[in-house]
Amino acid sequence: MSASHDPDGVCDGDEPRHAKARADGYHDVVRTPEAARRLALLWEEPEPAARGRKPRFVLAEVVTAGLRVVEREGLAGLSMRQVAKELGVGTMSLYTYVPGRAELIDLMIDRAYGELDLPQSPGPWRAGLSQYALEHYRLYLTHPWILQTNMWRSPLAPNVLDAQESGLSTLIDTGLDETVVAQMVGLVDSVIQGMARAALADRMDRDTTGQGIEEYWESMSAFWVDYFDPERYPTTTRIYLAGGFDAMGDPAQDAIDQLLDTLEVLIERATTRD
Repeated sequence: MSASHDPDGVCDGDEPRHAKARADGYHDVVRTPEAARRLALLWEEPEPAARGRKPRFVLAEVVTAGLRVVEREGLAGLSMRQVAKELGVGTMSLYTYVPGRAELIDLMIDRAYGELDLPQSPGPWRAGLSQYALEHYRLYLTHPWILQTNMWRSPLAPNVLDAQESGLSTLIDTGLDETVVAQMVGLVDSVIQGMARAALADRMDRDTTGQGIEEYWESMSAFWVDYFDPERYPTTTRIYLAGGFDAMGDPAQDAIDQLLDTLEVLIERATTRD
């Protein structure tokens, strides 16, 4: 399927050329009223009311109120009723701005992703991907509720896709196959999300017990004398005696560096093969 050339970017049937090109990858494009409304909220400017009383606030203020609620009470505490209470209005009035909780969460995620300081392309792939990863790690620690959403169904929102584009662009010209590029950025995402979840869980335990991570392990130190059996756990013992558990660096940065070391080998192999 190809579009006839038109300097105004319009195909046969007055369909935008870029829209038709996107549809070429699908046998059947599904358009439902629910999905259309959800996507329009993310990609189109809200239309001003043509008549009637002037709105008390704008959509951006609803998103801000939602963020205040979720930062205070977590994702489970987010409801249209709570957001309305935050704004000092009746719940039903919110539905003139956003259809429901799911759409509001989309907008909130997109707002949060707008805080990312993404690497600029082109640039050194290793520095760019490291920045991409650390920025996401910081984002999750700042907005823990994001990790309570389904990360496999992130909203198709401008700032979310900007972040994806940034990550993919760091590797696209390294010689790696496009499929490998997508897989490697996905692996970085998964590792960073896991590291952030662990850091947030430890933060919660620290706040609850008053013990930091070092204090906790010190309180359990008798275990190694009273219960640990080197013959049962010879590999653990070998690594311990070699100092393998003594690394005191930043766990997230260490994980990223190790991933990038692996990627460097893959890139060298790909470029050598070519």
